[in-house]
Amino acid sequence: MILITGATGHFGTDAIDFLLQTTDAAQLAALARHPEKAAPLRAKGIDVRQGDYNDYDSLVRAFQGVEKLLFVSSSDLVNRDAQHANVVKAAQAAGVKHVIYTSFQRKSDDPNSPLGSVAQQHLATEEHLKASGMTYTFLRNSLYMDVLPMFIGDNVLETGTIYLPAGEGKAAYASRRDMAEAAARVLTSEGHTNRSYEIANVTSYSFQDIATLLSDLTGQPIAYHAPSVEVFQKTLSEAGVPEQAIGFTVGFCQAIQQGEFDLPTSDLETLLGHAPTSARDFLKTVYQHA
Repeated sequence: MILITGATGHFGTDAIDFLLQTTDAAQLAALARHPEKAAPLRAKGIDVRQGDYNDYDSLVRAFQGVEKLLFVSSSDLVNRDAQHANVVKAAQAAGVKHVIYTSFQRKSDDPNSPLGSVAQQHLATEEHLKASGMTYTFLRNSLYMDVLPMFIGDNVLETGTIYLPAGEGKAAYASRRDMAEAAARVLTSEGHTNRSYEIANVTSYSFQDIATLLSDLTGQPIAYHAPSVEVFQKTLSEAGVPEQAIGFTVGFCQAIQQGEFDLPTSDLETLLGHAPTSARDFLKTVYQHA
């Protein structure tokens, strides 16, 4: 039995779609905090189990009879440490054999890096899994290509400008769907025991590269402007953007500027057995004017 956590989220849903191409639905289980939201999965013959990362006992019940667990990391940065500890301990208690964990690609484990606290959370989870006695596979995911519209703005074709404090930094963005397909392949093939994969694209892109691609695709001139962090924060604050959103964007942009995500690898391509989605193809599907 394979169980997918976060089954009603984007990543979990995509992973299940790929699993169903090669795996009988009767061999799949899906974890959901609110099972009623997973009705479409149940309709496909998947065993929907109630479980909450904050509720250890619910996880132990949900993980019964599970051999392989796709552990999709929590998006709750405040409670993530405790939640992840619950998942690992519950998997141990339930007798899970192998855990595939969606971790975080990082240049180093330096807690003082722009996203050091996030990296430390994933590092701690990896260490818990290594010490658990269960076998594991770490999928250290780079930035989702899917976040690009959030960074550059849905109205970038109207403004003609990408405005972010990321300098000339690059990132090896990969599509979430490609990452989910890679996870499904790891779940259904051999040779991944106690291994780590750097799940990133084969090419890194700067925001200048993104601007150039958009210009080529749309025929409209798109310029990239890289203000200082201070100017960027002041501009967005005066425009009424919430401070939390500004801080989130600045953190990622600083990490990009410092090369934290400029880590292209062939691991994703190897797991997929085909080329990952390029930034050009992704942007073409999002910005329909292309």
